[in-house]
Amino acid sequence: MRHRSRLVEDNRELEVWPAFTDLMSNSFMILSLLLLLAVIKSLFIQSISDANQDRALQLQQQISSLQSQLQQKTNEVTGLQGKLGNLQNQVTQLHGSVTTSKEELKQKSNRVTELETEIEKLMSPPVIVIQDSKTRRFESGSAEISGDLKGFIEEDLVGKIENWAQEYKGYVVEVIGHTDGQVNQGSSSNLDTHLEQVARGNESVSSLQPGSNADLGLMRALAVVKELQKNPRLKELGLKFRAYSAAQLYSPGGDYAGANRKPDQSRRRIEVRFTPSAVER
Repeated sequence: MRHRSRLVEDNRELEVWPAFTDLMSNSFMILSLLLLLAVIKSLFIQSISDANQDRALQLQQQISSLQSQLQQKTNEVTGLQGKLGNLQNQVTQLHGSVTTSKEELKQKSNRVTELETEIEKLMSPPVIVIQDSKTRRFESGSAEISGDLKGFIEEDLVGKIENWAQEYKGYVVEVIGHTDGQVNQGSSSNLDTHLEQVARGNESVSSLQPGSNADLGLMRALAVVKELQKNPRLKELGLKFRAYSAAQLYSPGGDYAGANRKPDQSRRRIEVRFTPSAVER
């Protein structure tokens, strides 16, 4: 019995050992698996870490590149802003130049208008004609001013000359005597010896004796001039008067007159003209 009991115990011990072996084998396998998992995890984490570092490096490089591009664009924008500022200054200057040019153009246009007016004045100075009539006439062969003619000069002619003198300042007043074509039947002329004395007021116009229509025209023009020079209103204006004779040379239309020795009232006249002062060149 004891022997049998011993055998049973030995058999039981033998049965426990395989189980222990299996247990140890399984434990080893489990530990190996855990170790493998740990290694795989470590490798995976390392791989992810390396990938993240590479990605982070790439992103950092991209950020640096973008920052460089941004700085370059910022510099370009700054340069463009500077150019824009220069262009704006140029536009402002151009606006100023245009405004100045407009003012200069306006001034020049006004000056052109003034010059055109002056040219028109020079081309067509005013002419006042004292036409021979019953109340405004000289006696045949005489330069004596009648009462009616003197009244016309003082009341009408002086006023016209005053008005024109305001517009034609600095102009000379020319008085021109025109006669008809009748042959002068008077005595010989004494103008060569007395004309200067009459012009200075030392002698009267009546002291002159015409020897031709040229003499007679000059005497009548001088008589009108002397009458105008005595007027106080014209003295204040400081006008200069000049007496000339056209004799029978010109018709009322300004053309050369034909040879007509008959009396012709339409040709007998006194012309008063405003003429710019001549300058010798």
